[in-house]
Amino acid sequence: MQARKGEVVVITGAGAGVGRAVVDEFAGNGAHIGLIARNKERLDAAKEYVESKGGRAISLPCDMADPDQVERAADRVENELGPIDVWVNVAMVTIFAPFLEIKPEEFKRATEVTYLGFVWGTMAAYRRMKPRNRGTIVQTGSALAYRSIPLQSPYCGAKHAMVGFTDSLRCEIIHDKSNVNLTVVHLPAVNTPQFSWCRTRLPRHPQPVPPIFDPEVPARAIYWAAHNRRREVFVGEPTVKAIYGQDVVPGYADRYLGRTGYASQQTSEPVSPDRPDNLFDSVPGPYGARGIFTDRAKTFSLQNWANLHRGVVTAAGAGVAALAFALAKRNSHA
Repeated sequence: MQARKGEVVVITGAGAGVGRAVVDEFAGNGAHIGLIARNKERLDAAKEYVESKGGRAISLPCDMADPDQVERAADRVENELGPIDVWVNVAMVTIFAPFLEIKPEEFKRATEVTYLGFVWGTMAAYRRMKPRNRGTIVQTGSALAYRSIPLQSPYCGAKHAMVGFTDSLRCEIIHDKSNVNLTVVHLPAVNTPQFSWCRTRLPRHPQPVPPIFDPEVPARAIYWAAHNRRREVFVGEPTVKAIYGQDVVPGYADRYLGRTGYASQQTSEPVSPDRPDNLFDSVPGPYGARGIFTDRAKTFSLQNWANLHRGVVTAAGAGVAALAFALAKRNSHA
């Protein structure tokens, strides 16, 4: 699938964090976008940005845990913007706490949004794309979909489940000889507002496990994945290390994270008593794509650039090899 100006895109979790960065990336390339999230004010701000770039957009306040709401949002997109070309699932909620300190209704809610929200979004998209035999669905995954960490059992479980569900559907797409593209983009630690508004029972303020990347880094990878047929895309060297490390030394990773995983997910600052909490309801505030860790976050990943430009890297490698061979041959005759 080639990128084209005016394509119709749906982005869930579009109001803040990675979802908002993805909105900005597609808007900068002339897309028309259906914007899904719970907070209408932030959706309207994203809508204004899309329109400032020459695209059309509609705000679709929606709880991704409710399949009926998701279906209605998809209908509105197709009625007002046209057939959906790309659907990007990003929406998530989470809670930071030891497993036994998480209430059943909290675990259920995090799972319903972060896992079932992807299922309902994929269902709405594929139901419309399959008869047309075209379209792309992008799942926003995580290194934690393969290598779990402590204090985030609902989120890790949801991301593992999303990969299992997506792999199953991919097999069905192949069986049906469908041209619909299904891809997963796995993220590293990202500087988003979730660490300021997720529910937490930790004594200190939650943080992403360093190294941290700004959300524009995965947004570029998600945009690329929407227009190139790659099964999975790994963003950032930490993601690669975590996923392949789980294959090679899972027991060592368990022990290492058991020792370090609590401290590495907390800053030195205590949790504020009036901290906002978006597990069940959206919270107000001027949140955007980036969170509070901008001064520590990387704006570029060489691994990500190389991963998305394999042709250039391969050609450069072949050129270096040819030059080295020529020099070696010349020296052998000297």
